Amino acid sequence: MGVDSDALDPGTCRIISDLSLLFEISQTLETSLDLPKIIRPALKRMAATMGLQRGTVTIVNRDTSEITVDETCGLMEGSGELCTRAVKPLLARVVESGEPFVVRDVFTSEHFRGRVVPQRPESKDETVTSFLCVPIRLDQESLGTLSVERLTRPGDTFEHDLRMLTLIATVIAQAVRLRQAAHERISALNKENERLQEQLRNHFKPGNMIGSSGGMQIVYDHIEQVASSNTTVLIRGESGVGKELVAHALHKRSPRSLRAFVKVNCAALPDSIIESELFGHEKGAFTGAIAMRKGRFELADGGTLFLDEIGDLSPTTQVKLLRVLQEREFERVGGQTTLRCDVRVITATSRDLEKLIDEGRFRLDLYYRLNVFPIYVPALRERKSDMLQLADHFVGKYSRANQKKINRISTAAIDLMMRYHWPGNVRELENCIERAILLCRGDAIQAHHLPPTLQASGQIDTPAPCFLDSALSALEHEMIVDALKNTGGNMARAAQLLGISERIIGLRIKKYNIDTKRFRPVADR
Repeated sequence: MGVDSDALDPGTCRIISDLSLLFEISQTLETSLDLPKIIRPALKRMAATMGLQRGTVTIVNRDTSEITVDETCGLMEGSGELCTRAVKPLLARVVESGEPFVVRDVFTSEHFRGRVVPQRPESKDETVTSFLCVPIRLDQESLGTLSVERLTRPGDTFEHDLRMLTLIATVIAQAVRLRQAAHERISALNKENERLQEQLRNHFKPGNMIGSSGGMQIVYDHIEQVASSNTTVLIRGESGVGKELVAHALHKRSPRSLRAFVKVNCAALPDSIIESELFGHEKGAFTGAIAMRKGRFELADGGTLFLDEIGDLSPTTQVKLLRVLQEREFERVGGQTTLRCDVRVITATSRDLEKLIDEGRFRLDLYYRLNVFPIYVPALRERKSDMLQLADHFVGKYSRANQKKINRISTAAIDLMMRYHWPGNVRELENCIERAILLCRGDAIQAHHLPPTLQASGQIDTPAPCFLDSALSALEHEMIVDALKNTGGNMARAAQLLGISERIIGLRIKKYNIDTKRFRPVADR
């Protein structure tokens, strides 16, 4: 049912108008959490219903406590800060006290002295421009201010206007708090993002190890986690993967880094002397023992003892090693004095210890004592993304050692290396690069500089009946690939470089199944 506004008294019309304004502002709050979308319509609606000339919403910065202009109405674009600069002490007073403030005539008030505002309007009915300011508060916290300027006549009171502004400020406070919460969440996320990026930049990586593959990142994380403790570590992995480098990184990262790092290869010592090497011997303990000798445990006292290929220890030595690990004491061969040592033991093996236990060749109790914190080092074939980084390192190392200026590896050589399965892992790769450096006479390692094992690994698709044919085919394939690379995939120019006809190079490209498109510039593909 409609209501005839002419039939209502002015007071009732004003109440209806006020309720309508509050309802519209509340509806805006329900449909949007964007503060400008709430305040702008509210100020414009207030200008229409309350007769205000100018309106301003200021917000307090939680971090700096500075009061900044958020939205305005009735002011030129971008002039809000300029117009409110002079009255900021007044706004700060409202924020601090939490009480409204009224200035009946802004043109005669000392609070507005020096403010940039339009000239006093000419009026015949003695109206003045009044300033009304209420705090935007929520849960006893002042979040900002809502201020308006409107024309008033002598005798006008401000109780109704202040009550209305306070209600509107309460609605606005909800939106301000939501925005502050959103900004705090975004700020927290940005700080967390910065922390994670800083952690990523400073992510621990041993200086003696190369590689950034996922498998190696796990190794680095494990090193960082256990290095600072005295926990016994068992490093597992195939021969040639760099287990000794992991042990050395653990020592360097530990509190024992300034003390001795002693290495023992258990597989390289015969059973007859391994006990003497580990625990030492007294003078005359056996034939040839002409003097007392300290063992590796004594030499490593206060530091780290690395026992490589622990799976090759004899059962007798395993028993004595178990006692040292448990009691931290031992006797030299031929001696009766019990010695104590403060040694961190790190072991490594390429053997299947579980299989040795099943065969009765490795003690189960020693296995549990050693396998406190296992670290698995992946084989090179499991981390081929590190291949080029490792190869470049070895190229630089052996180029300097042999006074050669070799700065790159050819595409064909890289293809051979990436297809090979590397049973000898990083150690085999290092040996291959050292050999290639010795054979290379130019500035780049070519495929024919690599060992025959890589040549026969199947770079080309055509089977080779004998090694000579395989080597010649590999060399031909490599020269064609390099020519295509240098000419951007242009077969005619590549044929000229090689001194052959376009027909022959076309046949060879078909024979070796070479995709010429991958050598063309990106724009031409």
